[in-house]
Amino acid sequence: MKVLVAGAHGYTGQLLVEMLANDSNHEVYAMVRDYTQAGRMKQLGAQQIITADLENNVSKSPKGMDAVLFAAGSGSKTGPEKTLAVDQVGAKKLIDASRVQGVRHFVMLSSMGADNPDGPDKYYLEAKGAADAHLRSSGLPYTIVRTGSLTFDKGRGLVEIKEKFNDQEHRSISREDTARVMIASLTEENVKYKTFELLSGKEPIEKAIKKL
Repeated sequence: MKVLVAGAHGYTGQLLVEMLANDSNHEVYAMVRDYTQAGRMKQLGAQQIITADLENNVSKSPKGMDAVLFAAGSGSKTGPEKTLAVDQVGAKKLIDASRVQGVRHFVMLSSMGADNPDGPDKYYLEAKGAADAHLRSSGLPYTIVRTGSLTFDKGRGLVEIKEKFNDQEHRSISREDTARVMIASLTEENVKYKTFELLSGKEPIEKAIKKL
């Protein structure tokens, strides 16, 4: 499967590239906004480098791809303009391009709270929610993975997945396990056309996904 990783130079994106490169079932194409980032992508094992900026033209980026893993983001600490440009407008552009180019599965990394934006990260969550809604209405086969707070902890391969956690849940999930869940979603038919929330837990990833 040819997989485009959008946001490949980010923390989670680099994990995705490395994991996919070590999986003989996938061919990984790393999408970066600046070709100076290509060296790192090659070190991680990317077969191809695609230079494209979500704030500009990405219409050809998904050409020939079977799937897209969207891990790009401005981060919750950037200003509203940058967040809107990348997390909402940029995501929508890549979704539209993926539909035109015949991509068969679009996996979106999103955030818990995107359906009900509030608090200091409200504008970030609003952008994520708008991008998610656009993906759901695009006609593309999709999976939307909404995580709790992302950490740099070592992944344990143990998670908890629900369509919706209650408001009292304030747990986190490692970036490593998030990447594993996104990749596992590529080959699990039952997660297509689904949005789910992801936290660290006690259940192996494969088992948790199959229960959705």
